[in-house]
This record gives sequence, structure tokens and C-alpha cells, in this order.
Amino acid sequence: MSSDQGPIVQSALLRSELVRLRKEKKLTQEQVARQLEWSPSKLIRVEGGKNAITRTDLQALLGVYDVTSEGRQERLQALARGAREPAWWNAYRGDLDPTFLNYVGYSAGAAFMRQFHGTVIPGLIQTPEYAEVLSTGKSSERSRVLAAKLRIQRQQELAKRENPPRQHYIIDEAVVRRHVGIRSDPAIMPAQLNHIADLAERDDVTVRVVPFSAGAHLGLEGPFTILEFEGDLADVLYLEGRPGASLMITGEDDRIPEYRDTFELLLEQALPADQSIALIRTAAEDLMA
Repeated sequence: MSSDQGPIVQSALLRSELVRLRKEKKLTQEQVARQLEWSPSKLIRVEGGKNAITRTDLQALLGVYDVTSEGRQERLQALARGAREPAWWNAYRGDLDPTFLNYVGYSAGAAFMRQFHGTVIPGLIQTPEYAEVLSTGKSSERSRVLAAKLRIQRQQELAKRENPPRQHYIIDEAVVRRHVGIRSDPAIMPAQLNHIADLAERDDVTVRVVPFSAGAHLGLEGPFTILEFEGDLADVLYLEGRPGASLMITGEDDRIPEYRDTFELLLEQALPADQSIALIRTAAEDLMA
């Protein structure tokens, strides 16, 4: 199990495992709480992620669930320690959309990321200059600076992981053709496009373009991201909107498989990877002409 997934994912993995262990023993939350002389609300908060779990409390739960293997106990204790670590994205709380920051926490520990965007370059493959231009017009100078800084810090933090996530992006051709930055520095967008093409030639990053010739497609409904994880943790779906209007969906929600299917349908309409890279590099040359 990776130890660099961040506190949100490690907490979710730990809670998922504890719920599974309880259900395997066919115990209710009330029965477990009674055995440990806890209030039922304490276990509900622990399993729901409202309360951090101490080493002592975790050991008590593992006793009830008959988890005796030292290796398994240590793995779960390691998850608990990781869940209590401070999150680097907490520095942005109070200034940026809390739903987005929660998504940032999950994406920080993802093993596979699939994203479609039809209007802008996805944040994790933006250049600093492109990110800065996109942030122009924020309600305050502080929000503008923090939004751009967060995009780049996300990239840097993911690059530090021992096993960085595989990233698969689909973008509309409109994203490639829009000359972002033309009023401030016309070189920003060509440099951004060449950066994408360079990334797409790596093994862990794939970029596909849905061409204008594909006509209408399901991605026109809006951008979305699907996160997958190592371990027994369900996928997370993030539907991007304006601040305060974004939505993060977890658990067994029917929309998650629906968007998985949507991503596959978009792949069918997208150009192959090599043709996508060629289109992106041609677009960069056109913008520099």
C-alpha cells in the first residue's frame, strides 16, 4: 500500500476497511459500541470520517474484529497515522472552494485519473503562465494568486509520489484552438500546447482530442473527472462548476458508472493518441505564425 496518498485517501481507505471488517463479523454499530463501552455516535463519527481515530481506539476495534495478524494491524495503524498528517492543501482553506479542495485531497492519492474538459486545459497539465492567465478576473488579487499557485502545487505534489497516478485526459478541439493569453503574451498558448504534447509522450500521461469533425458529443454537458484508487476504495466523481456549484460524488451513486461510460464514448470519438499529439503541435505552430 502506497504511503504517499495523502490524509484524505488514507482516512477513506481506513474507514472502508473498518466498515468491511465490522460487516464481515455481522455486527451493527450499536453492538460494537456496546462491546467497547463507547456511545454509538462515536463509532458513527469514526466510520463517517467525522472523528480521527487514535491508535488505542483502532487497536480496540481490531480486537473486536479478531484482526490478530501483526502485519495487518501495522498496515491499518499506518493508514491511521497517515490520516492524521496535516494536508498541504489546508493552506488554501477559507480562500478557495471547499468542495474543490476536498477533491484535491482525493486526487492527491488517486492511482488513475480520467478527465474530460471542453473549455480549458486541465489543471494538472497547465503551465504556470497559462494558469496565471486563467486566474485573471478572480474576485480578489489574493484569490487570483492562490488559484494559480494551487494548480502548480498540485502538479509538484503529485510528482513527488513514489508511484504517480496514471493520467488520461480528453479535451475538445476548442480547448486547443482558443488562444489563451493573446492579449498579454501570445507565446503563452503555443508553449502550453507544446507542453501538453511533451507530457503526452510519457507513459503515464495520455491526451486525446475530440475534433470539431466529431460534432456534438456528451462532453458538451460539462467537465468531469473520475478518480480510481489502490485498495478497497470506490471511485470518486467530480463535476466541475463555478465556485460553490461543483459537486463531488462518492460511494455507490449511479452517476459514477454513467460517467465512466461517457468517458469511454468520448474516447471513441476522440482522435488516436498519436494523431492528437500531431494536432496539438500543429495548433501550436499555427498560433506562432
